[in-house]
This record gives sequence, C-alpha cells and structure tokens, in this order.
Amino acid sequence: MLDDDARRKGAAERTRTAYAGDVERFARWCVADGRAGPADVDVRAVRRYTQTLTERGAAPSSVTRALAALRALFRALVRAGVVEGNPAELAPGPRRPQTLPRVVKPADAATLLDEIPADDDHLAIRDRAMLEIAYGCGLRAAELVRLDVVDVHLEDRALRVTGKGEKTRTVPLGDPAADAIRRWLARGRPALVGPERGAAAEPALLVSRRGRRLSTSDVRRRMDLWVRAAGLPSDLHPHALRHSYATHLLDGGADLRSIQELLGHARLSTTQVYTRVESSRLKTAYRRSHPRA
Repeated sequence: MLDDDARRKGAAERTRTAYAGDVERFARWCVADGRAGPADVDVRAVRRYTQTLTERGAAPSSVTRALAALRALFRALVRAGVVEGNPAELAPGPRRPQTLPRVVKPADAATLLDEIPADDDHLAIRDRAMLEIAYGCGLRAAELVRLDVVDVHLEDRALRVTGKGEKTRTVPLGDPAADAIRRWLARGRPALVGPERGAAAEPALLVSRRGRRLSTSDVRRRMDLWVRAAGLPSDLHPHALRHSYATHLLDGGADLRSIQELLGHARLSTTQVYTRVESSRLKTAYRRSHPRA
C-alpha cells in the first residue's frame, strides 16, 4: 500500500503529465493560429483558445485545468524574462454547472450501517466504525484515514480532525460511532496491529488487514462492498455520507455557522450549498403534495 508521501508524489506526477499535455496542445493551436512564440500570445488569444476547447466538447474541469497549466507556463516565462506579463492570469475560467450534492436518506444510511455485522470479523468491525464515523461526524475520506488513535476522545465524545491546510477541529462523537470505535479498539484493531504483526508503532486508528494505515481508495472500496450488500444505489460514495451529515443537521435545525465549523469549511459560501439541497427538497415535496403546485 502506498504511504501518504507516495500518494502525493503520484498525484503530483499525474498533474505534471496533464499540464504538459495541455501546454503541448496550446502550442499546436498557436502554430495553427499563426503565432510565432510566447510574446505573440495575449489575453484575447488565451480566451479564444479556451473557447475553442469548449466548442470541441471539453468539460469545464478540463478547460479549468488547461488554464491552470497556461498560467503556470507563463509564470515561468515571466521569471525567465521571456515575456513581460502573464496573459492567462486575466482569462476567465468556465462557469461550472452547479450540481447539488448526492445525499443519502436517513433510512438508507441506517440500512447501510446495519448491514455491517457487529461480530468477530475484524474487518467488518473496522468498517462499521469507519462508516459510523464518516456519517456520524461528516469527515472527508482523507480526514478519516488520517485519524490516529490519540485523536479519539471517547470520554469527551469527540474526535480531533486534521482537515485541509493542516487545520484541526474538534467534532462531536455520537453514541453509535463511539460504540463502534470502542468495539474496534477492543476487539478488531488489536488483532491486526501488534508486536507479532511487526506494526506495534502504527498510530493510525483505521488499519488494513496487514496492520497499516488505510488509504482513501480502501475506504471507497470497502464502502462499495457494503453498499452492494445493502442493495443501495451503486453510485453512493464516502463523500455522500459527508453531504448527508450536513443536510441532516440542517433538517434537524442546526444553523449554517455551526455546520460550517463541523465540516471544517473555510468559507460559509461553501456550506450554503446545503441550503440549496434543502430548498430543492422542499420544492419537490410541494410539487408532489399541493393541489395548486
């Protein structure tokens, strides 16, 4: 299994490869457009290029990445003294369509969690704890796998979570999640992490069969397994549990500022997407129920 540094290096390498392809395609476009070199590229040229990408069917995310590649390219050219300014900095990116987060109904979340047996199967005990935390605490998959045993405070019913930008926050721990963690620490984890397994120093809360920290792909794979077992839609993913956590908090009367803090959002505007989810749900209920809708 790759460690965090290896995964970051792999992601960085994929980004460099993608950027190189974006720059190469832009260079070919410039030649076809009669531009002799970087000094002949202005903001209008960059805008025309991104418009061409859109007209050819490129997804907004692909156009956004191409712009990021060009901005990086011209920053390097400015530093090298090849050009005086960065024309890509002034080119606007595409407007992405606003899609509402995928939300799991409370009954479906209960079906998923109850499908995982609380027996002597070490991996099932771990998976129950993992998904109880994901849904009961609203963690990102990356935050989930970064949890260490010392981050769990069962007496205070709280988790210490390290989120984006290495920012930490404290998240309340509900009874089902606390019970699942307690069972995992008592009956599951000791069988996978111990001196006889050569992994006594592993600090991670959630570990693999070999006693090593889980990856986010492990989380997705194990959730897929239990989603299929529960007969739920196959497009459910770990982040849907985070969305559901926030939406169900809003349904229960929690205010947006509190939800923002619990989710670890830097900006309230990021959290406000859940008000659109709630508004959409209420509109659907109105259309279905009111005789004059």
